[in-house]
Amino acid sequence: MGLVSEGLDRAAQKAFTLPIPKSAGAQMRYLVKQLKGTRAVAELLGVSQRTVERYVKDQIRRPRTDLGQRLADAVRARWQPRIREQARRQAATSTGLMIDTRARFGFTAAPGSTDDARLRHLTLALPPEHAARLFDAQTAGATEQQLRAITAEALGEFYFRDGGRRAHGLEVELTDVEQLDLDL
Repeated sequence: MGLVSEGLDRAAQKAFTLPIPKSAGAQMRYLVKQLKGTRAVAELLGVSQRTVERYVKDQIRRPRTDLGQRLADAVRARWQPRIREQARRQAATSTGLMIDTRARFGFTAAPGSTDDARLRHLTLALPPEHAARLFDAQTAGATEQQLRAITAEALGEFYFRDGGRRAHGLEVELTDVEQLDLDL
């Protein structure tokens, strides 16, 4: 996973109406219910089937740090799928995305221009059509580079070219991303 993909997932998770289960046993029971069996959960987490059964029966209460993180991530990835989809649909049709990034933006422009790459901090609201493109690409399994290209194109269109009012023909590249936060 990359910055843009994780940012989209975190943005969708902010729409959750309930927190994920806290205890390891409750998280395991949720995964067993979602994946319809302990064998599938064991394969997902890289532990034995018997270990999963022990967590389900609360015979083991505290997982190792790495297993605890994998367990919480697996639950978070499957938690409230309808709420997550509803938030994505709303962002793609009406509200758009809020993006806050600190990255190096480089441009392809006419020779002799002063558009050398430089570090910028941008916070802006992207319109719904750009949010829809990002979510559709993520759903289709786009790579991190493809998601960054779509994000750079959206930032170029909305911020640098100002919807076609200036900087015609300016192509934006998003490199050296220090921070990228997305919000619905």
